[in-house]
Amino acid sequence: MFKITALPTDEVRALQGGHPDAYGAAPERAVSTGGGNPCRHCLQNIPEGEEMLILAHRPFLETHPYAETGPIFLCAAPCERYHGAEMPEILTTSPDYLIKGYGQDDRIVYGTGAITPTDQIDAKVSDIFARPDVAYIHIRSARNNCYQVRIDRA
Repeated sequence: MFKITALPTDEVRALQGGHPDAYGAAPERAVSTGGGNPCRHCLQNIPEGEEMLILAHRPFLETHPYAETGPIFLCAAPCERYHGAEMPEILTTSPDYLIKGYGQDDRIVYGTGAITPTDQIDAKVSDIFARPDVAYIHIRSARNNCYQVRIDRA
């Protein structure tokens, strides 16, 4: 069993208020083109024509060789944080995703990374969590390596 963990609301509200991103820059404002602009807080695609933020995100507290930083989108207006166990909307729009397990030390657990077809994400997550050395999982875009969501043990 596992749970989907969206970005924390306090972090998102700070960014929506102009707080600097992982590179110390203010989030850029843009208008969503619809599909392909997934918000990492509500875990839905930002509707076409709605304002959105584009910013650098590092899903780790500290920098280290495995602490990847990359672009993400957020709704510019406050949205509700995703709380669910089902695969969210943003993980249904691509044919596949990059899935990687991480240890308690926030380092990639070698042998867990895999490009996984969308309809096999649940099975792959279960396989990775069968390893006792995996503390959590990140799902990223298989095409652009953008961070999508964190998966934790339930």
